[in-house]
Amino acid sequence: MTTALFAWEDGVPTRRAVTRCALSRVCGACGRPLGRPIAFVGDPSEVARNEFHLPPLHVECADAVLPLVTDGDVVLTSGYEFVRPAADDPDRAVRCAPNSVVAR
Repeated sequence: MTTALFAWEDGVPTRRAVTRCALSRVCGACGRPLGRPIAFVGDPSEVARNEFHLPPLHVECADAVLPLVTDGDVVLTSGYEFVRPAADDPDRAVRCAPNSVVAR
């Protein structure tokens, strides 16, 4: 993996890049195609509600992203749904919702 993170620009993942990674099933850290399991890194509130704002990652790439999240944790899954916020959704960010969690 390179030192620059694929979906990050100026230290933050962009909405466009998160969307591209999620829909194309590529890793947000290295840009390579995803296999299984898929890793998501999130803060405690994201883990609790099972919706993540960061893009999907390879398990080995999650280590590079984990230090960027305060109290971050890694969730492994075999699949996920991409969620676009509705007009009345209080969370305006795109996100991924794992549908088959295999490990927390």
